[in-house]
Amino acid sequence: MPDKSLRIRRAGSAPPNRRPVMLAIAGDSAAGKTTMTKGLVEALGPERCVSLCTDDYHRFDREERKELPFTALHPDCNHLEIMEQHLQLLATGSPVLKPVYDHGSGQLVRPELVEPAEFVIVEGLFPLWSKLSRACFDVTVFLDPPEEIRRGWKVSRDTSKRGYTEEKVLAELERREPESEAWIRPQRANADLVVRFAPIEGRDDPPDTPLSATMMMRPTIDHPDLTEALQPGLSRAMHLKLERDPDGRPVESLHVHGYVPREESLAVEKAIWTSLGTPDTETPQCLGRLGDARSEPLAIAQLLLLYHLTDAAR
Repeated sequence: MPDKSLRIRRAGSAPPNRRPVMLAIAGDSAAGKTTMTKGLVEALGPERCVSLCTDDYHRFDREERKELPFTALHPDCNHLEIMEQHLQLLATGSPVLKPVYDHGSGQLVRPELVEPAEFVIVEGLFPLWSKLSRACFDVTVFLDPPEEIRRGWKVSRDTSKRGYTEEKVLAELERREPESEAWIRPQRANADLVVRFAPIEGRDDPPDTPLSATMMMRPTIDHPDLTEALQPGLSRAMHLKLERDPDGRPVESLHVHGYVPREESLAVEKAIWTSLGTPDTETPQCLGRLGDARSEPLAIAQLLLLYHLTDAAR
């Protein structure tokens, strides 16, 4: 049952004469895009939110790609012009007949009709690929885990869910690396937020400690004011810093350590939630869910994105 706590307006499709709010979640394969998206869709409610994956715009199926000199991470392996057209249509409130790529079988299957709801979340390899696609979004995110973490996630996922052996996954990762560097990771520079889940360097945390998160917030959109909740000395597990991104531009970075106590994360969650104008309701319990476990850094990252979605809808 979806959480009802975020339903500020009557559930349903986008209000008349209002275009949907568009969120892009970009990142390399197995960077955590689907996990991030799933919590947001559940929090908003499926009747208010629709999600789609740009990996559905693959030009070739898995068997055909075996004969090609490039991988699925190369623009020539994807119908990016059609993706751009569909993003423009969705951004104006129009439905699209979207292609579908079955990750289990590796085949291109029957397309499906996607009708935009109040919120549209687009995740995948290429949503921030071009100026045209980026212009369709109100909020853009890039997930940027360290390569060793992402590779571990990809091996685990592809061997358990997609029928690959570990040797094949590792070989494909090596084959994809030049294209990841050339086409996927550069999209990070165009994101409003860059989210990185990773262990804390120099700490010997127990194996079951959730990964910490760094949320780099560029001044391209207005972020919630967290200065009061994160005053120096209030917490050793969370802090806000003024830093510079890899391009030398000033950004605010919110650091949330994986061992953060629940009572401390609640202070930040309450500050973000109050900024949404819903102080009398509870935050959605689905946020931060990782299987049967909970990650406070993930919950705060998802809540930050909910803030931006709701703020853009005002």
